[in-house]
Amino acid sequence: MTKIKYFIPVLLFSLFAHFSSEAQGRKFVNEFLNIGVGAKSLAMFGAVTATSNDISAGYWNPAGLLKIDAPFQVSATHSEWFAGIAQYDYLAFGKKLGKERNAFGSISFIRMGVDNIPNTFNLVGPDGRIDYSRVTDFSAADYALIISYARKAFGNLSVGGSTKIIYRQIGTFGSAWGFGFDFGTQMNFGKLSVGIMGRDITSTLTTWSFNFTDTEKSVLAATGNDIPKSSTEYALPRIIAGLAYKGGFGGTQKKFSYLVEADINLSTDGRRHGFVKSNYIDITPAFGFELGYINKIFLRAGVGNLQRVLNDITGDQGAFEVQPNVGLGIKLGRLHLDYALSNVGEISSSLYSHIFSLSLDLVKRTNAEQ
Repeated sequence: MTKIKYFIPVLLFSLFAHFSSEAQGRKFVNEFLNIGVGAKSLAMFGAVTATSNDISAGYWNPAGLLKIDAPFQVSATHSEWFAGIAQYDYLAFGKKLGKERNAFGSISFIRMGVDNIPNTFNLVGPDGRIDYSRVTDFSAADYALIISYARKAFGNLSVGGSTKIIYRQIGTFGSAWGFGFDFGTQMNFGKLSVGIMGRDITSTLTTWSFNFTDTEKSVLAATGNDIPKSSTEYALPRIIAGLAYKGGFGGTQKKFSYLVEADINLSTDGRRHGFVKSNYIDITPAFGFELGYINKIFLRAGVGNLQRVLNDITGDQGAFEVQPNVGLGIKLGRLHLDYALSNVGEISSSLYSHIFSLSLDLVKRTNAEQ
């Protein structure tokens, strides 16, 4: 029986380490929802709270949905994290609402999953022999459905909100349901834009339940692994404030446009890695830049994830390090193609995550086109 401990999946062990029998506000809850969506916004390191203006605004700041000119828009994103181990997919669609077209509604779907994970619970047979034919596969996946709505409030102020329904699953061993709300505003003052986003504004609750067979429980117990128990996790509120400036140059036609934005992320869960940190609040900035040519070709860049890295040997705090992102965008009529080169979860100058997004504006056909 002692041999079995060498074959329990490492991933299972790392996942189960997050769970306990007590409900509490945890750090790093539902982290798949903090990665971000859309290559355009990710290239600017998510510094789009004040300027988000496409269907991905349902995630970044739902108030920005009102900036979509098309009556209907769809978008899809695919990316691979951790050298292709994890797949991250995003699909969204939405349309203008109301007789005066002063509102916009959207539905977004996110999936992040690791598939084909070996289940080695039964690797060792009853006779103590290793039998690889007893190994099966399972998936660990996180899903989110985001329903967003935005409308014009008064003047140049727009407001929006999102309802999030979360489902997380680890094979047949465990699953969780979560529910939460986001709320955002945007206001424009000529070339200057301001945005405020409240994420998990009422705290997002995620409740886990587990379903292990007696055999699986005995294997976990015999190999020194804890048996996870039902628990409830709380994603505490975060506030993101953004300030942006947009201008142009290149003659009277202003062939070149530029956009710069700075966002401040205030977390209330004490994430311990921010630019400014305490036991109760963490403040992390992000900066984004976009340079456009004739409103068809765009070069984007962003920096964020500013944190002081600890010395592995002495434990002392070292210098601040940052993570850069870069990207490109092409607008071909109603079709938008965006690309971002990024790095998730690491501080590194070697960017290795490729993200592609495709968006399409749909308009009603005229009689001449029919």
